[in-house]
Amino acid sequence: MLIGRISAFTSKKNYMELDIDEEAYFLWLSGAGPMIQDAFPHLTAGEREFMMSGITPQEWTNMFGAEE
Repeated sequence: MLIGRISAFTSKKNYMELDIDEEAYFLWLSGAGPMIQDAFPHLTAGEREFMMSGITPQEWTNMFGAEE
């Protein structure tokens, strides 16, 4: 599913293709579903961060540097 979110860092609209079910996504988005790590345990932390804040893994790395 292609997700579009506005980055909390840059205010730019970013897109990411994620392996998620549309119904589960909209349930989570409405706040009526489980917490994101429970709803989408198969996603990486970076993909879940993107869903919450619109921040891409690359933007995160640019802002804070690579993980050591």
